Amino acid sequence: MHTTELTKRHWLLILTLTLLTFVLGTSEFVIVGILTDISSSLYITNAKAGTLVSAFAITFAIATPLVMSATSHFPKRKWMLFLIGSFIILNALCVISTTYVMLLALRMMTAIVTGVLISLAMIVASENMPISKRGLAISFVFGGFTLANVIGVPIGTVIAERYDWNATFLLTTFLGAIAFLASFFILPTMHSPFRSSIRDQFSLLTHPRILMAFFIPSLGFGATYAVYTYLVPILKGMEAPSGSISWILFGYGFISIFSNILAGKIASYNAIGRLRFVFLVQAVVLISLYWTTDNFIFGLVNISLMSLMAILLTTSTQLYLIDLAGIYQPKATGLAASLMPVASNVGIAFGSALGGIVYHQGNLMSVTLVGGLIAILASLLTFLSHRLDQKQKKPA
Repeated sequence: MHTTELTKRHWLLILTLTLLTFVLGTSEFVIVGILTDISSSLYITNAKAGTLVSAFAITFAIATPLVMSATSHFPKRKWMLFLIGSFIILNALCVISTTYVMLLALRMMTAIVTGVLISLAMIVASENMPISKRGLAISFVFGGFTLANVIGVPIGTVIAERYDWNATFLLTTFLGAIAFLASFFILPTMHSPFRSSIRDQFSLLTHPRILMAFFIPSLGFGATYAVYTYLVPILKGMEAPSGSISWILFGYGFISIFSNILAGKIASYNAIGRLRFVFLVQAVVLISLYWTTDNFIFGLVNISLMSLMAILLTTSTQLYLIDLAGIYQPKATGLAASLMPVASNVGIAFGSALGGIVYHQGNLMSVTLVGGLIAILASLLTFLSHRLDQKQKKPA
């Protein structure tokens, strides 16, 4: 790419990939909003229905790097179109699911398709943009997930309430078809320059710098979700007016759109250097909640800042993992692209679990201190990574 500006073709590709992640995000997240409808329809408990969420996340985390490694030599355009087609079929089958086992199996297969498509979307966005615009492009692609939470999930939930949960999967099937058509006309032809074995791919994970980079977003997401998981009890403790909590959560999601925009700007220059201080600010914001929630207005302002800080790390860490793979194992950029989504799931699980342990010890607001501590650890790890980068750049 010799141009330094985004052309019309670039923007069409960015919007197509953003549409794709919006569709994938809606399919993944909407299950939470229709969980009780599924449990009553299939005559299972809410706890059992909840395994549809956990099984999706576990399958996503385990299968994505494995499949990305095994298919690294596949032509990306054809492979992505095949996967989007598979996504459409799997969601269409969910419409006619009549048993828990059938729906669980379909959701687990959808998790595999989703994880691989997300990783491929990040690679395509990274490889087809001017170097100086990669951060902007990937921030837009990540923005699809934010829009899924703000727009897709509420629409899917309303459809389930008005009709039934099967109708929600009609929506995701329809959206998948739109994404397929857009991808068919816009995705460029991309061939992998070399073929590598799964062993070559996974040798990437033996490098300390890659492992260090993996745990930066894990800790970053863990910091947020140690608190966010228990945001509703926190709001109730703040004596939020009846009926206002859903609007506050909507506002939280809306503010995260701006977080995504800022993520692209942070990634445009010296990303890891900037993230060192982003995590420190995040720590201050989370710890402040321990006191500000005593006042409803101050608490809301603080929660808004928490949302603004929540996903500033995404674009920078995604590019960082891909760039490090280019240095230490160029044959494994596909696997590297899958590590950020996996890291986010690891961080969400870790943060939620740690917050839960603290919460059940009896002091709800202590989860804010735990979140702040995790953010400080993320900052320290980022400081170390940045220092190693600077040493590497110095002439011997």
